[in-house]
Amino acid sequence: MKTTAIVLSEPRHIGVRTLDLTPPRDGDLLVEIAHSGISTGTERLLWSGTMPAFPGMGYPLVPGYEAVGRVVERHGDSAIAVGQTVFVPGASCYEGARGLFGASASRLIVRADRALPIDSSIGENGILLALAATAYHTFAGAALPELIVGHGVLGRLLARLVVAVGGAAPTVWEINADRRSGAQGYEVVDPAADERRDYRVITDVSGAPGILDSLVAHLAPAGEIVLGGFYSDPLSFVFPPAFMREARFRVAAQWQRTDLEAVRALVEDGRLSLDGLITHRAAADQADLAYRTAFENPGCLKMVLDWRAS
Repeated sequence: MKTTAIVLSEPRHIGVRTLDLTPPRDGDLLVEIAHSGISTGTERLLWSGTMPAFPGMGYPLVPGYEAVGRVVERHGDSAIAVGQTVFVPGASCYEGARGLFGASASRLIVRADRALPIDSSIGENGILLALAATAYHTFAGAALPELIVGHGVLGRLLARLVVAVGGAAPTVWEINADRRSGAQGYEVVDPAADERRDYRVITDVSGAPGILDSLVAHLAPAGEIVLGGFYSDPLSFVFPPAFMREARFRVAAQWQRTDLEAVRALVEDGRLSLDGLITHRAAADQADLAYRTAFENPGCLKMVLDWRAS
């Protein structure tokens, strides 16, 4: 069985290749992908060659952890039926390439317990569920943020989620004036214009490594700074101001299945909108141009690859 997949053969060398799929096992699903997203966080690091080393890292690789498709085969028992639309957070099912994270392909094999059934009406917006789950995980079981740093897709989803779960509308910082539009029920400001110094929870999703001292200066006593981005460079901060405030720092890691299910429920009952976040689209065979646009065009919030013609 074969598939068409995006393959990073080495940093900055990306293309579309035909790969053999590993044979399906009991409990696997064969999914025909309709849309996949390009992550400007982890995938940018894979593309540029700056991703820190961790287990499974290496080239050539199939990137991607945001895909939506339809189940076309079911192997063994599963509650997911053939024809069901599913969100796929990645797959490792390729001969001759690593699946890191493996969702950018025309068809793939995934364990049934990793696929998430979704309503087909969600369409291409379904690729945003991973980012929504990432945003949800930053506060799951903890206090909601009062300040969010960054108004990219992740920051917008986090701000929308705070409102969706009944929290007070957060303030969002954004240094790029062109990205301050598009707020839904919250305010986006230039950080230089914010004089508030009593935020109890600040969540950074910008991924900017040199931002901690600025955040500490706006923190309430005993306040918390949540690191919700991905940081390839070392983080540091000046100790005395953080000491005076008894600042707390928390790292929000990878989302869990419960986070994914929670955001699906919020989307399906209409409390969380995913509309207006996908700004660019490309056919899958235009992958090289699509990836460069996603990483180099500041006006691109989210790029989606369309696999339906593959």
